[in-house]
Amino acid sequence: MSDVTGKENGLGKAASAYLRSARFQPVEWNEWGAEAFAKAKAEDKPVLLDIGAVWCHWCHVMDRESYENPALAEMINDLFVPVKVDRDERPDVDTRYQAAVAAISGQGGWPLTAFLTPDGKPYFGGTYFPPEDRYGRPSFQRVLLTMAEAFEKKRGEVDESAESVMAAIEESETFSGRGGALGSALLEKMVASTVAQFDSKNGGFGSQPKFPHSGAIELLIDAAGRPGPNAADARAVVTTTLRKMAEGGIHDQLAGGFHRYSVDERWVVPHFEKMAYDNSELLKNYVHAFETFVDPEFARVAKGILRWMEEWLSDRERGGFYGSQDADDSLDDDGDYFTWTQAEARTVLTAEEFAVAAAFLNIREVGDMHHNTAKNVLHVKGAPTAEQRVVLDEAKEKMYAARLQRKTPYVDKTIYTGWNGMCISAWIAAGRGLGLSEVKDFALLSLDRVLGEAWEDEAGLRHVVAYGEEVTPAERVAGVLEDYAFVGNACVDAWEATGEMRYYQAGKKIADGMVARFYDVAEGGFFDTERSGAAIGALTARRKPLQDAPVPAGNPVAATLLLRMEALSGEAEYGVKARATLAMFAGIVEHFGLYASTYAQALVRAVEAPVQVCVVGRDALADELEMLALVRFAVNKSVIRVGSLTELPPALAETLPGVPRVDGSFAVVCRGSVCLPVVEDGDGLVAALRG
Repeated sequence: MSDVTGKENGLGKAASAYLRSARFQPVEWNEWGAEAFAKAKAEDKPVLLDIGAVWCHWCHVMDRESYENPALAEMINDLFVPVKVDRDERPDVDTRYQAAVAAISGQGGWPLTAFLTPDGKPYFGGTYFPPEDRYGRPSFQRVLLTMAEAFEKKRGEVDESAESVMAAIEESETFSGRGGALGSALLEKMVASTVAQFDSKNGGFGSQPKFPHSGAIELLIDAAGRPGPNAADARAVVTTTLRKMAEGGIHDQLAGGFHRYSVDERWVVPHFEKMAYDNSELLKNYVHAFETFVDPEFARVAKGILRWMEEWLSDRERGGFYGSQDADDSLDDDGDYFTWTQAEARTVLTAEEFAVAAAFLNIREVGDMHHNTAKNVLHVKGAPTAEQRVVLDEAKEKMYAARLQRKTPYVDKTIYTGWNGMCISAWIAAGRGLGLSEVKDFALLSLDRVLGEAWEDEAGLRHVVAYGEEVTPAERVAGVLEDYAFVGNACVDAWEATGEMRYYQAGKKIADGMVARFYDVAEGGFFDTERSGAAIGALTARRKPLQDAPVPAGNPVAATLLLRMEALSGEAEYGVKARATLAMFAGIVEHFGLYASTYAQALVRAVEAPVQVCVVGRDALADELEMLALVRFAVNKSVIRVGSLTELPPALAETLPGVPRVDGSFAVVCRGSVCLPVVEDGDGLVAALRG
């Protein structure tokens, strides 16, 4: 936390960790809201908008260089009404002004720096600005003076620019008139496009910087197990990518879990922050790859993600998953918490352990970090023998214990509703796929907390379940489309895993609320926010999110929820809205490549008949049948575990009552609305699934 002035600015009552970290800066920050913009209008000043996140390294750099500089702060306070926004807390604000800055400068990211008219319309913007001219960027002081002068002396040009940027925001994700037909041909085209972007040497997609693209991996795991022209290539892409990432520095070789992305194409040097949503989606990737390819290495990596999330990102007592862990302890750290010199490693290891660790974790005299070339990012080189593996594992445990003595980067303990939905779904998948009942149990505890604390029948979902510093916000942040879609899907996952009807009922209630609040009855598709007559600035622009960036996009996740509800409830209107949502993007979606992977997964559900495997029973045989049913992940396959057939959602209740009475556990495989004969052993289930 910056304590520059000793007195709080307008962020003193903020609940967000990012905003609270700036509450003692000399800049007279305001939170986003009507009050700040009313002040700008009253004083006829432009608004300086800063959007960042607590985990963002360059946000903290700009804080220290500029916003903690008393002279620069005085200039800002004189010329602007400054507003600071946490992008995790207000994704609705962030997405729109990211679109604005992309329209202005051709780039985006954090920190996002934008200059707005008093009614919130952007007329100029960028990302990081240095304190003096460097990196080919103008100094922040020069930008501030230029933007203030433009507002004062060229108001007509400023207003004209603001209107054109607003038009660009409104155009960027409306997709009106770009519909098309749904079908397997579009799906195969999207799978082929994803395969074509594969980096066969290093794994992953494209070149540096390299992101995991978990949605694309998930799509290709499905394609690898499905008959089709891309199956073999999809398998090669998935297995190579997951192995290369697991070997790389993007994977925390000591604690488990993954950093956000790699700055190089070989996965060696990451940006060291760790996000809940990256790890939830990669957890699903490794679990589903294990189910499909039966490679124990994928199960090992998945268990490492669980270990890290359990230790650092979860409230073990009450349930819930925290948001993120910072990259650095301070601006002088630059990954030092996670990296090692040879001397540091020798200090904690025996000579034998160091020799093995240096060989297989690539600990060299000249390392990987530019700021300190003695520092190494641990990444795997070669394959140890069984004997060496024992020594290596002991060395890693010792190094992790030593790392824990270093000052740990900050963990933002904010529990975000949508991200928790993602984590809950991933933990349910891992608990089932890896046979870890305690993992599934914690997911259910977390879901119960989200439903109990974030849902209100009248107001719907809130975006934040609880803030990390136990601060109560002045205003409730309303849930966005992704919150409803992710939590709704988590409810369906919980029902499939337990057979508890309360989860099905909660999922249905959330799906209905999502449709009522976000669905566009005129043209189809879902807006990301509810319509508000009091929307400020760019929030007046309506968005229908299609692109994964990197969190799965709201529209395809919403369509997925509706298709799942149709299959369970038998209510055709869910499917009508889901297919209308997908159809409105079908004419353009193939041009989005990797960033439309979640759409392609929803398309699988829309064009392929659902496969439901209902496992009935609570004994060891039922456990075996469940594990066999999970083999070979498929997007459109649901494995449902119930204790009996006495209480089921309507559609299942209609198709399963003809099942003959069977003593003991059994399974039924249904394709579409047709169910096969009961099977009472593993061989019978495997044969039914092949058919």
